[in-house]
Amino acid sequence: NFLASILHIPHTGLYIFEHKKWPEVEGFHPNQILSILYPNDPNIHPNMALTTNRLSVDHRLLHHLLVYQFLPIDGGYAKLSRMQAFLMWCILSKMEFCFPLLMLKTMVRAFS
Repeated sequence: NFLASILHIPHTGLYIFEHKKWPEVEGFHPNQILSILYPNDPNIHPNMALTTNRLSVDHRLLHHLLVYQFLPIDGGYAKLSRMQAFLMWCILSKMEFCFPLLMLKTMVRAFS
């Protein structure tokens, strides 16, 4: 709420932040985003390690924007986290999420 007021951005939408497991949100199933991100891989499943090298150019660009501009991370960018995949699903399906919460949680996670 405080961060949203400083930045003058809304703090509405999905309040969820998971990095170890797939977020549990009504209407979302990991297979949905996996079939969008990896349309030519029938063997992909939610428990696999996800990589960016098999993403289309458009999806790589979206991932690039997420990890460099919106929610910067430390380390390599070759892996796609479950949270990043979920955020890509939110963006592609026009699902609103609470950006200030994501910013705050990302900053806290970076310094812990």
